[in-house]
Amino acid sequence: METDEKSVIVIGAGFAGLAAGIYARLNGYSARIFEMHNQPGGLCTSWNRKGFTFDGCIHWLVGSSPRSGMHDLWEETGIIQGRQFINMDEYFRVEDHATGRTLIFHTDVDQLEKHLIEFSPQDRRAIKEFTDGIRMCLIFDSPSKHDSFFTKLRKRTAMASFFITRGKTLQKWMHTTAAQFSGRFEDPVLREAFLQMWIPEFSMFFMLFTFAYLHNRNAGYPLGGSKPMSEAMESRFKDLGGEIFYNSRVTKILTDGNRATGIRLEDGTEMHADRIISAADGHSTLFGMLDDKFGDDRTRMPYTDWVTFPPLIYISLGVNRRFDDMPRSVSGFTFRLSEPVAIAGKFRSWLPVHIYNHDSTLAPSGKTAVVVMLESDYDYWKALEGDRNKYLEKKDEIAGIVISLLGQQFPGISADIEVTDVATPLTFERYTGNWKGSFEGWLITPSNSGVILKPMSQKIAGLENFYMCGQWVEPGGGLPTAVMSGKRLIKAICREDGKKFRSEA
Repeated sequence: METDEKSVIVIGAGFAGLAAGIYARLNGYSARIFEMHNQPGGLCTSWNRKGFTFDGCIHWLVGSSPRSGMHDLWEETGIIQGRQFINMDEYFRVEDHATGRTLIFHTDVDQLEKHLIEFSPQDRRAIKEFTDGIRMCLIFDSPSKHDSFFTKLRKRTAMASFFITRGKTLQKWMHTTAAQFSGRFEDPVLREAFLQMWIPEFSMFFMLFTFAYLHNRNAGYPLGGSKPMSEAMESRFKDLGGEIFYNSRVTKILTDGNRATGIRLEDGTEMHADRIISAADGHSTLFGMLDDKFGDDRTRMPYTDWVTFPPLIYISLGVNRRFDDMPRSVSGFTFRLSEPVAIAGKFRSWLPVHIYNHDSTLAPSGKTAVVVMLESDYDYWKALEGDRNKYLEKKDEIAGIVISLLGQQFPGISADIEVTDVATPLTFERYTGNWKGSFEGWLITPSNSGVILKPMSQKIAGLENFYMCGQWVEPGGGLPTAVMSGKRLIKAICREDGKKFRSEA
């Protein structure tokens, strides 16, 4: 690999920051990453409790198929090598105890359509519109560098035709939220299902693509979960000669006039480089590290007008059960409670459950990790921040309520619970710095869907040699988006320097 005297500093060792560091090294830049936490991956992580591993991120990875162009990203960043994936037949299911009905969202689109129509024949028209939308997206895939010339040509032609012939239809789906589309259904369970399995404000556009990737067996679950993937990216970066400094919180981005020159750490240490990249939380970057001295109305507008992914409570349980009778599912299932229950200030009529019976590496033999994820209110938890005892009491109370509610679906399960762990929006804020504890960045909604065709700028008005990458400049979230953001940025830097971008050593 050629060397270059030019240097970059990257703030944050999440997927975007690691990707930026990897591609910087592949293109001859010296690269140092400074991370506030003591391990890589940011939100793509897991934690161990008494022999159980509780995963905080991955349910599926787009690009798991070697035939996919997205697969190249994972090869370049060291994630895919030696990774074993499993493809599941169910995405999500809804158990309505009040009526005794079960609704299953199969990953195979034909099976999905058949089941939904049998479940609710009166909603055939809306169901067909949904499944036809998924079929429309099945051909969507960028060429892989391993494809033959003619395969690449065929894929590029299909992609061009896709946007030309389907443009108006795509716009329609982009501007339709899950909440809006759910209103098309007459059946109350089917209507509720779309709200339970997808964020109501989120564009339906992404749901269609998710089901298309699942149908094509291109969104498999990586055995071992999130943390091994983050560690693989860290190894890739280090093997390329990059340096990572953990427990190194950046408090200030140093500037000289209108030019970024370095960073200041919490302990007062200052580091300098030719270019500074923030792959950290966007709000902390702009309004904390940069003191709101740079940027313009366009830079600030998302933080007042756009919707973030909601903060979550993770109730993780180590259970002395195998759950062999439960199907393996991408996103688990939800069941209707016998009556609404208040949890952390919100009344809940349904309880979503993710049983990791598809990954035996996350629990001791004969046992299973189970996670319940609930949307929460950041301000609710922020009000408890000053009283540690009340905060811990509330976490214990929530764990107790959830375990009791699980007994409605799994009688006697409370006797099998060996480990409980509760992570709140404050937990995620503390470990990743994410604004208001959001588990990703910006949702794509009808009001900002234009970013799909015209990405946000990775530069800040009025400040040279400074860039951003990651979920706060790439709405929609997801691990592929984060890695593509880091790659896109280093491509742009190479163009600035008149260098040919390289994606391989």
